[in-house]
Amino acid sequence: MMPEISLNILDVAQNSITVGSLLTEISISADRKADTLEVVIKDNGRGMTPEQLEKVTDPFFTTRTTRRVGVGVPFLKMAAELTGGSFHIESTLGVGTKVSATFGLSHIDRMPMGDIAATITALVGPNPDIDFLFSYSINENSFVMDTREIRKELDGVSLAEPEVLQFITGFINENIDEIGGVL
Repeated sequence: MMPEISLNILDVAQNSITVGSLLTEISISADRKADTLEVVIKDNGRGMTPEQLEKVTDPFFTTRTTRRVGVGVPFLKMAAELTGGSFHIESTLGVGTKVSATFGLSHIDRMPMGDIAATITALVGPNPDIDFLFSYSINENSFVMDTREIRKELDGVSLAEPEVLQFITGFINENIDEIGGVL
């Protein structure tokens, strides 16, 4: 199993990029009263057939030709369910896929969030022409980072520039601290 939620997010979002998503939305929201942490990754990639969707949580099923196993989605499902949470995936061929994992926020078996700012930056850096919408909320406090808005402000400067990536990392970390810290 992956040791951090952020690494699970990285894996699933990288799958989105691989299947041609031009917009990947990543949402992390915590409700301390309900004791839940929800992670949603949604893309506008090629989607899955009903047969692929039925098998996607089987670690011995993958559409990749580089290896015979696909453990990212099964690990995320298992990690959520170990905390008393749930997992759901929906996909429409030609439209995209939405993966939702809900964790018990204070459950002893919930893995740490990890470095989510580094994860988002690791997705943006090598994929400067793909859009990412990242939202993070704790109870009623939230913030959003949208590469489409950043790109407009940059007026032609690539998102892959080190200074831009450093800005994105700092922006995410500062906003996480401001609304209540890492989960």
